[in-house]
Amino acid sequence: MTKMPTDRLREEVARLAPWFHNIDLGDGIQTAPEHFLGDYPRFKFERFGPALPADMTGKTVLDIGCNAGFYSVEMKRRGASRVLGIDSDERYLAQARLATEALGFTGVEFAKLSVYDVAALGEKFDLVIFMGVLYHLRHPLLALDLIREHVARDMMLFQTLQRGSDEVCEVPEDHPFYVPGTYDAPAYFDDPGYPKMHFIEREYAHDWTNWWAPNHAASEAMLRASGFRVEARPERDVYLCRVVPVPYAEYGPAAVYPARGPAQGEAK
Repeated sequence: MTKMPTDRLREEVARLAPWFHNIDLGDGIQTAPEHFLGDYPRFKFERFGPALPADMTGKTVLDIGCNAGFYSVEMKRRGASRVLGIDSDERYLAQARLATEALGFTGVEFAKLSVYDVAALGEKFDLVIFMGVLYHLRHPLLALDLIREHVARDMMLFQTLQRGSDEVCEVPEDHPFYVPGTYDAPAYFDDPGYPKMHFIEREYAHDWTNWWAPNHAASEAMLRASGFRVEARPERDVYLCRVVPVPYAEYGPAAVYPARGPAQGEAK
């Protein structure tokens, strides 16, 4: 592969700006050197990267919401045999293709696809990367269900914006409608460690696509409900998960809900 001339590369980086991934392309060229988070996402990857296998030889990787392809490239560096990055934004995909070409990596593919359409890929991957996406989605639990059902064979690296407590409180398997003898809801609903999804109606950090901010308990609960077991938490908002049997398969997550009798208290 012929290396792109430096001046031309600078022009292409500028043309595709702004970049959310700061990627060092060599020859003194970085894609987002003034990033408000610093050298992002490299500094973050250096903290949780050791939780992933150092040798990915023969493994397949799907990077959902790949943005400019930083994590896709890092998985290829570790020897993954097939890496596919998907995103719904054409500019991000163009950035990812440019960065991959500039770094001289072959065998990394990028495609325009929504997380809701992953079943169309028709294959499962050894590692699914699902970072920085969940809180942008209108239907986050559906996305996790579809990933588990259609593309995750073994492991998933998951990250989401989180707000609220880092605690996890104990809750019953079956929630009573109210405290016996009163019409009050059980107190644990107000416990900081109860699973909560904070809904952002308008904008968060000037971004109208930031819809959700779960607390830690909610992140783990949603992962469990979709059939993922958390095996490591290398950072506060990063979870390395393993695919396991869906614990509530009788009413999730295949998106085909079997006929059920009326719930207690409903008219028969």
